Amino acid sequence: MIEKLIKGIQRTGAPIVVGLDPMLSYIPEHITRKAFSEYGETLEGAGEAIWQYNKGIVDAVCDLVPAVKPQIAMYEQFGIEGLKVFARTVAYCKEKGLVVIGDVKRGDIGSTSEAYAVGHLGKVQVGSDFYYGFDEDFATVNPYLGSDGIKPFIKVCKEEKKGLFILVKTSNPSSGEFQDRLIDGRPLYELVGEQVAKWGEELMGDTYSYIGAVVGATYPEMGKVLREIMPKSFILVPGYGAQGGKGVDLVHFFNKDGLGAIVNSSRGIIAAYKQEKYAAFGSENYADASRQAVLDMREDIASALAGR
Repeated sequence: MIEKLIKGIQRTGAPIVVGLDPMLSYIPEHITRKAFSEYGETLEGAGEAIWQYNKGIVDAVCDLVPAVKPQIAMYEQFGIEGLKVFARTVAYCKEKGLVVIGDVKRGDIGSTSEAYAVGHLGKVQVGSDFYYGFDEDFATVNPYLGSDGIKPFIKVCKEEKKGLFILVKTSNPSSGEFQDRLIDGRPLYELVGEQVAKWGEELMGDTYSYIGAVVGATYPEMGKVLREIMPKSFILVPGYGAQGGKGVDLVHFFNKDGLGAIVNSSRGIIAAYKQEKYAAFGSENYADASRQAVLDMREDIASALAGR
């Protein structure tokens, strides 16, 4: 699956992943109005609105980007109806040829970890048959419980030729409360990065590992260090746009081959029509605003990489 991601980046010229993280407040009124008229102001109605909103964005950007990243919490808040939309969104994006990174941030041990891995990346046995659950291509994983929490995921990834993005240095302001703590004179995130590189050696593609890392765009100097620690790991970079990250902050996340990183933008793309820069599109054309936001992001990143 890492090879599909790399080919997608090379084909589109866009090392970009669109975060499909819907909130009802992002969804234009004409979509919610229609959904509520059919299903009422219910969880089912909310699910229908989210589905139509997601579909519009995916249709508008699928030829521009290689990947999407639905954040499962945004769907779980609507209960079973939300999870149905999550599964439907994953399936639709794969039909469109997109790589799907399930932003699920799971972290547990033993059979629990294995069940998470099977549910999101593998297949479960029911009687004599096997069935895929959500069937994403990659999943985000929290390494705080150590190898006991990661090994079950690696096992499923080997079986399915799928991948992981392991949290190393996250983009949120308080991440340093733990991640920057010194252990034997070195910050914890460096030690986690070293372990990610070791795990990655167990599951290599042609040039990059199937085991990647999450490193926030809001910490570019730390990203530079981690790029050197994890030369064969793809880095998923959140924090672009709405959280303050810009193209110039990203250059150190990439290797000299121009690969090695994929940058996430969520509300900066999916709710672009709400920004002053794209307000002229209007809510009826929210998907066109999202498309333009992707084009602008692609240009910003390309210009930064060309000037490094």
